[in-house]
Amino acid sequence: MSTAPATASRGIAPVIGNTVVMLLLAACAWLLAGLHDGDWWQAMPSATRGYAAAMAMLAYAGLVAAFLYRAHARDKAMQPSDVMTQDALWVVHASQTGFAMELADMTATSLRRGGVTVQRAALEHLDSARLQTIERAVFVISTTGEGDPPDPALGFVRQVMSQTPALKGLQYAVLALGDREYTQFCAFGHQLDDWLRRQGAQPLFDLVEVDNADDSALRHWQHHIAQLGNGEEAPDWSAPRYDAWRLRERVELNPGSLGGPAFHLSLAPDTGTLPDWTAGDIAEIGPRHAAGDVEDFLHRLALPADVPVRWQGETQALATVLACSHWPDMASTRVFPDAQALADACTPLPHREYSIASLPADGALHLLVRLMRRADGTPGLGSGWLCTHAQTSDAVLLRIRRNPNFHPPAAAAPLILIGNGTGLAGLRAHLKVRAQAGATRNWLLFGERQRACDFFHADELLAWRAQGALEHLDLAFSRDGGEHRYVQHALLAQANRLRSWIDEGAAVYVCGSLAGMAPEVDAVLRIVLGDDRVEELRANGRYRRDVY
Repeated sequence: MSTAPATASRGIAPVIGNTVVMLLLAACAWLLAGLHDGDWWQAMPSATRGYAAAMAMLAYAGLVAAFLYRAHARDKAMQPSDVMTQDALWVVHASQTGFAMELADMTATSLRRGGVTVQRAALEHLDSARLQTIERAVFVISTTGEGDPPDPALGFVRQVMSQTPALKGLQYAVLALGDREYTQFCAFGHQLDDWLRRQGAQPLFDLVEVDNADDSALRHWQHHIAQLGNGEEAPDWSAPRYDAWRLRERVELNPGSLGGPAFHLSLAPDTGTLPDWTAGDIAEIGPRHAAGDVEDFLHRLALPADVPVRWQGETQALATVLACSHWPDMASTRVFPDAQALADACTPLPHREYSIASLPADGALHLLVRLMRRADGTPGLGSGWLCTHAQTSDAVLLRIRRNPNFHPPAAAAPLILIGNGTGLAGLRAHLKVRAQAGATRNWLLFGERQRACDFFHADELLAWRAQGALEHLDLAFSRDGGEHRYVQHALLAQANRLRSWIDEGAAVYVCGSLAGMAPEVDAVLRIVLGDDRVEELRANGRYRRDVY
């Protein structure tokens, strides 16, 4: 099953060949030296210079040996091990310049920090037999030239991707690296993703594209990777460049619901000028701890809140640093003699992502956020900050991330929108842009718990339907008595309409929970339309998802 012996032999062969050549050259030099009588030339160098030259050659040989050893060790580390933990998550790279390998190493580190057992490998070291034994894998894939795979991955393309192994037991994700200046942007990443799907592998989440090492796309990847571990929050690989916004309005939309409270939030930038964004784009939020929690922490340490410290290249008050950072635990803080030492031990809180529920024409950025709670009952990091802690006087750190994979289709195309819970946020923005454009071929399928409590933005949706901007509205409320019914069931019940709309050129946009709703909706689409049709929709950009 292992490819390690074959790979090892391929790595040893060049070393043996080079060694034989060097020995032959040395033998020739010794034979030729015997043809000379006396000195080789009149001005023979001194013995001291000869010794110096010999030492220089030995040093050079040692340096070359060190480089070869490091390269061999790195190559060996990228080879699959014969003894692997069954539940290991594989982190596989295909790299041309080394950037994909670097990102794969960072991905592996993040996963290990989250308690995940990791196996690292290069794509060229995998074969069909090995792939069929893997249960979970993430691939960091570069594209080179005009849509070509990296040189080391050519063997995998020819020998493995030309086959059709059964990979139904594999769950995977792909980070595709590329440059939008090239026509075939991220082509090899998409090619691998398509091939894995055709073999029956199931995506953990949708492919993430990275244009020229875009830090926002990499943070999006890191956000998804964090969900594969135990939930331990790691610092962002690169710090987002936030702007200061203010909370203008916060309204609970579902008082009395069986589920967690959900809030409509309205924010505006301190500059007073709204930036531009498009339906489908994402708001990245820099969360903060509650002010009371920061005060309690400082009180226990007997440190003043306003003492200045250097952190992240700036001078800030200690309380400000603590508000937006991970703290060392109380046991370890005893070793820090002063405020600066404490600040040095703090790492930035990771960002949180939310679908934007409005357009710039609305005059504010709207979010739909559910308050999440940890196992101990305390509010979640991002939702706790936005839903309970942040006040109108507080700065909310925010940046907008373009999400072209969820941007609107052409206005002339019919649009099927499917979502549950707070996933309605991203769908609401699409309905707004469609209404503005006068595009009325819109069909919304939405699911939640109770109609009386959880029909978010009901007045707005019903008004769109009455005005003709929403042609069909199908609702599924799972806790309104009788058999539990979810949005996927509402979609299956409208199988004939689904086929008809797809035949008329409709696009399907899904927004909401990755763990339950998204795969169930995907399964219904495949039941009604067939796998080939669904893959065709996905390849043509007519099946898009914003799931989390």
